[in-house]
This record gives sequence, structure tokens and C-alpha cells, in this order.
Amino acid sequence: MRAERLFRVLGLVDPDLVEEAEAVRRNPWKRWAAMAACLVLVMGLGWLAAGGFPGYGSGMSGGSSRPSGNDSASPGASSGSGADAGVDAGIAFQTYAGPVLPLTTAEDPAGLTAERTVTWDLAPGTNRYGETRQWGAAVTDAYILRNSTAEDITVTALYPLAGSFDSLSEIHPAVTVDGSEVRAALYAGPYSGGFQSAIGSEEPDTLNLDSPNSWRDYKALLESGDYLEQALGDYPVLDMPVTLYAFSDYAAPHDAYPAATQAVSFTIDPEKTTVLTYGINGLDSDGNFRRYSYFVPDGIRREPEQKLLVVLGEDIGPYTLQGYQNGGCGQGEEIDGVSCAVTRRKTTLAEALDLACRACLEWSGTDCVSEAGPVTFEMYRGAAAELLSQYGPISDTPMDRYSDGRLDDLLPETLYQDRVLYLSFPVTVPAGGSAEVSCAFWQAPSYSHPCSGAENADLQGFDLMTRLGSSLEFTRQSAALVNTENAELTEENFGFLWEEGRAFAELDLEQEHYYLIIRPKES
Repeated sequence: MRAERLFRVLGLVDPDLVEEAEAVRRNPWKRWAAMAACLVLVMGLGWLAAGGFPGYGSGMSGGSSRPSGNDSASPGASSGSGADAGVDAGIAFQTYAGPVLPLTTAEDPAGLTAERTVTWDLAPGTNRYGETRQWGAAVTDAYILRNSTAEDITVTALYPLAGSFDSLSEIHPAVTVDGSEVRAALYAGPYSGGFQSAIGSEEPDTLNLDSPNSWRDYKALLESGDYLEQALGDYPVLDMPVTLYAFSDYAAPHDAYPAATQAVSFTIDPEKTTVLTYGINGLDSDGNFRRYSYFVPDGIRREPEQKLLVVLGEDIGPYTLQGYQNGGCGQGEEIDGVSCAVTRRKTTLAEALDLACRACLEWSGTDCVSEAGPVTFEMYRGAAAELLSQYGPISDTPMDRYSDGRLDDLLPETLYQDRVLYLSFPVTVPAGGSAEVSCAFWQAPSYSHPCSGAENADLQGFDLMTRLGSSLEFTRQSAALVNTENAELTEENFGFLWEEGRAFAELDLEQEHYYLIIRPKES
């Protein structure tokens, strides 16, 4: 499939547009930004860090670290986003995992009611890493749907999960209907957070991600129903024409210059031209002048082999190529012997994004996207198109984080950003009867990093929403904890009654939010 698609794309190339380009010298220029040559050995890892370091959490494997604008939050904070981090008692966790959300349906059928029981299993080893200590919990969210009418009712059930594409293999959700496991379709909502300043209120910007930091953020996100509607809708169709410049067949004197760099320079009218890039390490700009640069691939340094310039609007026109000793591209550091082939062709933004997405997945080595699912390539590419359209340079309200058009930032972050994922499956409730639905998954806790010195670094938090975003009419809800001998319950508002290692509580349907905080016992 992938090779066939690439063959068709390459088949569109006009041979007259293939240019074998040797390095040439150009006149001096004013440099607004330069990349230090000492970064050359770490460039292959730097942009992956923007999405977090998978597998890290609370000092042990099995945690989940997602990009958050409030990683510096302190315990007991009382204001600002993330001030309560999902609880009402003043404890702020630096990483918020999101609440357990209730089942809903695409329809709103009369005569259908629901009873719900949520169980947290606190046994060690419930996550895929098999931790010997307690970390997170295995959650079973069980429902009895009752039909009071004289006819069968069939609904499309939607079970929401707070997570990311990357975390799905860790969450490992499973759905059963009347005791039989069903294969659920997956729908993905857009990035569930916002953006905040990296500088501060004196010079506000939108350079940092601001992930959801409390249950109230999820309430604001899901309460109106617009988020679910977008999740179930179509992805943006990026059929606007672009001119695509692809670089290949690299050569450079790496023995003499391990950080040898290739730069392509041209002028544009920013009002008429927008440039997106992939595999490009540096950007210098001065008025209409642009210079994009990249470390010439040497087969050793870990970075994408695919280098792309995607030009929307008026084409860039003439350009020059120049080799440099390193990524600083300093005047007087020009070198000969740096060359590449440049392929230019007309295509669409959708096809260009397709190439960049495939290159990103190949470079990152992630296994969270596959044709077998649950996250397919089409879903990943669609989510990237959504992020680009909503917050990128082609948006009506672009964010500073993506304003330079670096797909190297946007595409990995599509994998790691917080979002609400929906498992969709049909359920038929017989006339006058009932159907049992169960959704089981592993839930990461909210936590503070041990190295932060936070007083609550040894605690784990869990949240539950009783009715947020649900179309179901609930007649009863309850909650339970099992294998409680592995943890100490330090704070909660469920009103759990402890009996022989099991805690149970009936919930008030009028109360929208419940929480519990535990401290694992030493093994």
C-alpha cells in the first residue's frame, strides 16, 4: 500500500523539474537566527521530546508523560489552570491523567435507562509493564442498560477515554456486550488542550501547550457536545494546491565536517506565500528573505532522510544552495562538496502531508499507528490535518507554536497530545429487557514528579465524572475499589466503606465529580 502510493506520487513528477544542484556561494546576509553546531549530535532526539518521553512516570516505567504547560505547578495551588488538578481539596498534581468518563450514545432514545458501577483494581502489575509496585489502576466501567418499551432499542454506544494516540497501547481498552467481547471502532477528538505563554503575561504568546489540568477543563471541553460532534465528523480536506520541493541524494565531506549543513535561500512575499517544512533544522529570516537549513544526512545521525519544503500560494521562484561547516551557517563558514537533488512538482497539501506523515512515522519508530488499527494511518494523517487547520499557519487563528510551519513539531505532537478517544459499538436492548456493557482499561494516575520535590510526589489521584457528556438517563451509580491492601486511601469524596480489602460506595447522581487519592504501600 505504502509503496504503491509512493509510486503514484513519483509518477507525477515532470522530468524537466528535477534539478541536480551543486553547492554555490551567495552574498552575505543578516542572520536573525542560527542553530549552534554543538547541537548536531542531539538534533535527532530534540523534537521527539516535545511530545514527552514515553514510558516515564512517577519514577517508574508504566507512567505516561504528556506535554503540559503546568509541569511546574506546586502542591496546594489555588488559582490558574490546573490549580486543583482534578480534585476539590487543594492538591495539585503536576501531570493530570484525566477522569473516567461515562458511556453515552449517538442517539437519545426514550425508554432507555442505565445503571453504572465503576471499579478500580489497585493490584500491582495491572499495566502492560507489570510493575512490582502499585502504579495506576485497572478500571472496569460496567453498565446495565434497561429498556422499558415494548420494542427492541438499538443504539450506537460511545465510550470516551481521556488519552492520546500513543497511550492507547498502554490503556488497552476492551469492550464486552452481554459477556462477549466486541470490536469497537475508534473515533478521535481533536487536541483537548490549549496554548499558553512561554514568556509570561508581560509579553503573551502561544508557544507552549496547555494540556487539560483538571476535571473542570474536561467539563468545559465536553459539556456542549461540540467536541463529540467534531470527533465523529470528517477530517479537513486539504485539497489546496502547493508546490513541493523534495531533497534527496545528499553528499557532503562528513569526514572533515561531521555537522555539514545544506542551506536553501530565497525571497518570498509573506502576504502571498506560506512555507511548511519537514526535516528542516534551521530557519533564518530577514524581511522577505528566508534561509532554511538542515544537517546533511550521514547515515549515522538520527534524523529524517525526507526533507521537504511545501509552498502554499505564490511559488518561491529562484533559490540558491550553499554548504556550511555546521548548523550555525555563519558567514565565512561556507564549504564546497555539499550537494543534493531537488525535485519540484505541483501537488496538493493533502499529498504533501501524506509524505511528511509517513516520514515522521518511519523516523520516530512508533508502533501506535498501523493499518490494523486501532489508530490507522488515515486517522493519524486526518488528526494532523485537523491540528494544522485549527492551529497551524493555514488557520485563521494560528498559534505561535506552529507559526514557522515546522511539521517536525506538529506531526509528532499529533501522536502525544491529549485528546478524548471514543470507542463506538452497537448495542441492542430487547423490549422490556436489559443489556450489560462493560468497558475495561488501564488508567494512569495523576501524579507529581518525584524529582520535583513536591510534597504530593508519593500520591496518585483518580477522578470520576458521573454524567458529563452522556445522553443516558442514569437511575443508579456506584463505585468500588479492590485489592486495596496495596495502597493507603489518603483522601476521597466517595464515602467508601472498607470491608475485607474492598471498598464500596453508592454515588449521588446530582454530584458531577468524584475523586480519590492514594499512597502506594512499599512492596
